[in-house]
Amino acid sequence: MIARQLPLVAIGGRGRARWRRLPPAACASLAVLAALYVAVPALASAYQVYVLSTILVACIGALGLNLLTGYAGQVSIGQGGFLGVGAFTSALLASRTGVPFWLSVPAAGLVTALVGLVFGLPSARIKGLYLAIATLAAQVIIQWTLSRPAIAGGGSVAAPRPGVLQDDRIYYLVVLSVALLAVAFARNVLRTRVGRALVAVRDHEVAPAMIGVDVAQHKLLAFGLSALYAGIAGALLGHLGRAVTVEQFQLDLSIQYLAMIVIGGLGSLPGSILGALFVTLLPILLRAAVAPIDGLLPGSAAMVLSSVQVFLFGLIIVVCMAVEPRGLARLWARLGGALTR
Repeated sequence: MIARQLPLVAIGGRGRARWRRLPPAACASLAVLAALYVAVPALASAYQVYVLSTILVACIGALGLNLLTGYAGQVSIGQGGFLGVGAFTSALLASRTGVPFWLSVPAAGLVTALVGLVFGLPSARIKGLYLAIATLAAQVIIQWTLSRPAIAGGGSVAAPRPGVLQDDRIYYLVVLSVALLAVAFARNVLRTRVGRALVAVRDHEVAPAMIGVDVAQHKLLAFGLSALYAGIAGALLGHLGRAVTVEQFQLDLSIQYLAMIVIGGLGSLPGSILGALFVTLLPILLRAAVAPIDGLLPGSAAMVLSSVQVFLFGLIIVVCMAVEPRGLARLWARLGGALTR
């Protein structure tokens, strides 16, 4: 198998360069990156570019939630609300005050991180189901706040893009780059002392406290990091659609993000990406599959068909979880291991 790998990296030496063979995983990663950066903008339709941008935004939000729930062990049902904070913050800054896109998006992430820290304060005292209820309350409070005319324009705000980003393909490349930076940042955080402390807090709160780890502080940090990711994802989503409404960030969005990390794999960065891809793409594929039939049916039958789509979506999720409870990341690893034997 090794003999068939492509020689991709040159290493300097006396007389002539020597080539070191990259492992298959690295070759595959480079091929995927080349396709995402070159093939997609050149070959994909406008709709396909939009769908891919939506998936990338979902990846960013799912990464943040997995840092909180998968790695730190703090259950949250408020990720959709935090995306809303980021979306409205960036949209208001861009449309009402003229702040450039390149500043409004990071600012939205920071504002959302502060909001996440505030709503993360209960995590110092409660956990499990009680914490889930507290984050659900955060979702409701954020929804109510964003719908106030005096605060967020009555629930609907324009989210303009600067001139160069009016082209959806260029905007897609920006979102792709931000998503890759989000993956790299999360990966580096998990390799640090802070990341190891988060995992220790998830596994057993008492043991880390006995060796000097501030459990409450690290829980709060996890909430802040998760909200930072959500804020940036929400801001990018708002500018993708050029407008934001409070209806985009209801409880069902929070449940979708929770489904992403559970289906993809808790405590797995690749799982966050696979889960976001699965949950975002599956309804689109189901709609495309039934579209030819939908146009031939009367109104009542079309409504039934729409309900069948929802049923199939839930059924596929249940089957996937039954096949591999540890998520798509584990299933992918098993498949990769079988192919390389």
